Amino acid sequence: MSLEIRNERFREIVGGDGAMERIATGFIFTEGPAWHPGERHLAFSDIIDSKIYRWVPGSKGGTLSIHRQPSNMANGNTYDRQGRMLSCEHSTSRVVREEGGGSVKVVASHYQGKELNSPNDIVVKSDGRIYFTDPPAGRSERYGRFRPQELDFQGFFRVDPDGGNLTLLGDDFILPNGLCFSKGEERLFVNDTRRGHIRVFDVRPDGSLSGGAVWAETTGDGEGHPDGMKVDNQDNLYCTGPGGVHVFGPDAVSLGVIRTPERAANFAWGGEDMRDLFITATSSVYRTRVKIPGMKLF
Repeated sequence: MSLEIRNERFREIVGGDGAMERIATGFIFTEGPAWHPGERHLAFSDIIDSKIYRWVPGSKGGTLSIHRQPSNMANGNTYDRQGRMLSCEHSTSRVVREEGGGSVKVVASHYQGKELNSPNDIVVKSDGRIYFTDPPAGRSERYGRFRPQELDFQGFFRVDPDGGNLTLLGDDFILPNGLCFSKGEERLFVNDTRRGHIRVFDVRPDGSLSGGAVWAETTGDGEGHPDGMKVDNQDNLYCTGPGGVHVFGPDAVSLGVIRTPERAANFAWGGEDMRDLFITATSSVYRTRVKIPGMKLF
């Protein structure tokens, strides 16, 4: 696919021509890509089919296998510093973590006695604390299991690694979705799908936040909206949006768009040099190459 260049800095970050390789297809709605840097495989969800897959690179297009079925309509996935996979389950409204041997531990499910909406995207800070967004999308028949919403707000949370001290960090969103830390973890970015923008919060040493101003907006033509979001190792921020994956400089300048053949929902860096950009886009997973590598999850 083509690159939409809005600023010449985009060439230094992405480079190339945006050529896409489709590495897997035949899914319903792909999401939650996460690269395991040690075992060198890509995990991703098919939300609607309630499966988590693993793709291992290799000859003849690599190897695809089912990692978890049913996944309880899992959406976002990530790894903590111990290499344990965390997943946001839409149909159960839980955040869970794989503990080894196939066992799963519930990390978060209720806030003040009420069931969470449907945890969506997730990130782990270097101190082990877990941050996740909680929109109500998983309470619909298509993306989860229809049931009334118990909480009267949509926000995002922080929880300790053992599942204790679930803390509400923000509740003034319409549809909170992707989130990520800056490289130094001094800032936390959270986007709002319905409003089409990205907000930024300052992170204090104790994990509390301040600020929350709008940092940037995803604008342009094509299908898509703010969803998956991450930074590379030079603090350039990538976020899905209209037409594909939007790239912003650390100064919030919109640099360009990596245009995708299907509506992009999320992405992750991986590969030997962390310069492979894996994009989950509706029925398929694509791979393209960029110049600036992403950061390893652990």
